[in-house]
Amino acid sequence: MFTGIIESKGEIREVMQSGSNITYWISSSISSQLQVDQSVAHDGACLTVEEIKNDIHRVTSIEETLKKTNLAAWKKGTIVNLERSMILNGRLDGHIVQGHVDTTARCINKKELKGSWQFQFEIPKKFSHLVIEKGSICLNGISLTIFDVRKKSFQVAIIPYTYEHTNIHNVRVAELVNIEFDIIGKYISRWRS
Repeated sequence: MFTGIIESKGEIREVMQSGSNITYWISSSISSQLQVDQSVAHDGACLTVEEIKNDIHRVTSIEETLKKTNLAAWKKGTIVNLERSMILNGRLDGHIVQGHVDTTARCINKKELKGSWQFQFEIPKKFSHLVIEKGSICLNGISLTIFDVRKKSFQVAIIPYTYEHTNIHNVRVAELVNIEFDIIGKYISRWRS
């Protein structure tokens, strides 16, 4: 379980394809503190640490993850958001995040507002019932608040700290980001159907 509060950014150092899987070597300020078999959210996707060498760690993404995320597009030099799993006696500063990406969303607008930023994302219509005004969403692993909800889109506002300390500043119009919808909303939706 995660909170959507990013701890560190990592840089993809190497990408290796093996059958339908892709393995990544990632360097970051927390890589040396990780342990083999530890769960770490990478742009919101929970991946298991397989190996550590100094300040670099290795993870593998399988076909199911690659289908639902933007991980297949990662290449050498890509910057990703990292968060270790939640400690049960810690604060839940974001919201409850599983690290199970539901789908991707396409950035359709980005604008600066004299020190903050607004992003608009388009999602597949079948997920629109999971997006509510002032609700929580996890975007590339970042816990954010939704506003301006429409049939197939929503907006989020980004404060300077988040813009600087995550990879959100790298997101351009037409690019895909990983989306995990609020788990409580998903359970309520399933219960009501």
